[in-house]
Amino acid sequence: MNFGILLFDGVEELDFVGPWEMLTMWSKVAGGPEHCLTVSEASTSVTCAKGLSVHAHFTFDNCPSLDYLLVPGGQGTRREVTNQALLDFVMRQAGHCRAILSVCTGSFILHAAGLLEGRKATTHWASLDRLRELGDVDVVEARYVRDGVIWSAAGVSAGMDLMLAFIAYTAGEAAAGQVQCQSEYYPSDMRYGLFHEDEQAPEYLRDPKWKTTSSS
Repeated sequence: MNFGILLFDGVEELDFVGPWEMLTMWSKVAGGPEHCLTVSEASTSVTCAKGLSVHAHFTFDNCPSLDYLLVPGGQGTRREVTNQALLDFVMRQAGHCRAILSVCTGSFILHAAGLLEGRKATTHWASLDRLRELGDVDVVEARYVRDGVIWSAAGVSAGMDLMLAFIAYTAGEAAAGQVQCQSEYYPSDMRYGLFHEDEQAPEYLRDPKWKTTSSS
């Protein structure tokens, strides 16, 4: 089983590193995918949104067929939604993937690749209105959303919640529980300051029991 994560210049670090941690922990302790890999357009290093430099395992040209693909977000998505080579790669892999996942503004790449029309999806709270403006997405203000084989998460750290939910859905709650315990990922209910009460922020951010939604 091959699980790939897409990388590009300007990708938000935690959008892919958080899910990567959960994904590889799943492989290590609970029978997750045999092959976890990253892929970018070229063989050069990728410079992330906050300056981290990483080198993907594969390029679009030599990437093996994937069973699952995760598309993170970040400022780089503003450019990548018009990168036909990247969109062609996503569409090509989507033709045989069992599931496609996005984190944060990665949802805009899924949309540009023709994968979100008529589907429920979410994104970073500051980009929810922009996602609505596309006109053909049923935008849900939630930590993560599943609509059939398409999964999407809100911003940045929400990718870890998405991945745990995906593991639970795919391999069962026991497997997800092992991953959660080994990674010690038990988010507190603490809210610092009043930033989460910004008038643009979705209501679920004010509720310690994060809202999720799914559709078969």
